[in-house]
Amino acid sequence: MLLQEHLEFEFAVRPQPVSRAASGLKAPFAEQLRAFHEFGKKTLLAETPATGVSGKPLLVPTYINEFWTAKQRAASRLHEISYRACFKPQLPRFFIKRLTAPGDIVHDPFMGRGTTLLEAALLGRVPFGCDVNPLSLVLVRPRLRPPTLEQVRLRLDEIDFKDHDPFPDDLLVFYHPETLREIAALKKHLRRRNPLDPLDEWIALVALNRLTGHSPGFFSVYTLPPNQAVSVKSQRKINAARAQTPPRRIVPDLILKKSRILLQDCDAETRARLRGVAEKSLLLHQPAHATAQIPAGSVSLVVTSPPFLDVVDYAGDNWLRCWFLGIDAGAVKLTVPHKLEEWQSEMTAVFRELRRVLRPGAHLAFEVGEVRSGKIKLEETVLACGLEAGLRPALILINDQQFTKTANCWGVDNNSKGTNTNRIVLFRKEN
Repeated sequence: MLLQEHLEFEFAVRPQPVSRAASGLKAPFAEQLRAFHEFGKKTLLAETPATGVSGKPLLVPTYINEFWTAKQRAASRLHEISYRACFKPQLPRFFIKRLTAPGDIVHDPFMGRGTTLLEAALLGRVPFGCDVNPLSLVLVRPRLRPPTLEQVRLRLDEIDFKDHDPFPDDLLVFYHPETLREIAALKKHLRRRNPLDPLDEWIALVALNRLTGHSPGFFSVYTLPPNQAVSVKSQRKINAARAQTPPRRIVPDLILKKSRILLQDCDAETRARLRGVAEKSLLLHQPAHATAQIPAGSVSLVVTSPPFLDVVDYAGDNWLRCWFLGIDAGAVKLTVPHKLEEWQSEMTAVFRELRRVLRPGAHLAFEVGEVRSGKIKLEETVLACGLEAGLRPALILINDQQFTKTANCWGVDNNSKGTNTNRIVLFRKEN
């Protein structure tokens, strides 16, 4: 049901007084959403039913519009790192700019490739993040301290790409023998240098994202991108179907080429801003529901997207990355629940921890999606999680870039096995 005026349940979603003054906002967040028309559309209002802890029904205001651009190149090139199930940088930026001020702490308990953290740092906010996947630290930390291209070039010149340990012959299904030797030599170099300095961390990051792909910019023959490595058996089938053999790729050249792309937007001002907040950042490798290192009441905003039931096989997708880094993929215990009840229980525990670390009056933007052919809309489930944890649902924002009718936001039929629209439940910590 569309609403033409305020709902009784709605309240003004306001930033902290200092944040509002610093960011120059002229109206509460909900009013900004109603007035939003940057891409030529008017915001539509709807309502989402929820049940309070006492059992009393609630109607949560729901705002539908195209709130950020769908253009692929509308953000810093530093974001161009592959990872499954990640949202666009424009999503966290939308909330960070409106609900925080420079110097505030922005946290993502499921940081993944670090989209929220990097965007927060680029805006002068202090990035906090957590993830049980050890790959996340490798993906996030180097981009908070980006080197210069010349520094990367000099470090690559120092590496002996002919000094390698034995490697699995099965990997020749992906790589030319000389290319695989260079990959193995880089792997050996990184193992010897552990703990890595910022330059080696950067090279590890870039190499991790050049392992497999579908263009000459990757180390491998044609295959799936590095965020979804196929099995050796599957790659043999791809090679046979395409009548292809792995071509010779020069590993240091491709690392330097990708570094040039990633560093394209890193001018002196950007480096200084990132350096200033990186010193205060906190990156954790542990479960999201237990982050004792984060002080209570310290976080101004959380922007995150949780694991979606069993939609994505994170461990299977990252087996080759884990080999390169010497990580036992089987030992990584990721949160991939198969039942909705299990997912809700685990998210409620995370919500309780997020309520602890949030400042009074601060917000949690929780992005969820439709899964299992649209039969499950997680925003309806997550409302119960937040309420149980003591957070107040402020509103739901639906970023609709594909559909012209409001009904389609609630019954979409394309991309039916994944997320169709950005659906963000915004909670507020009252006290």
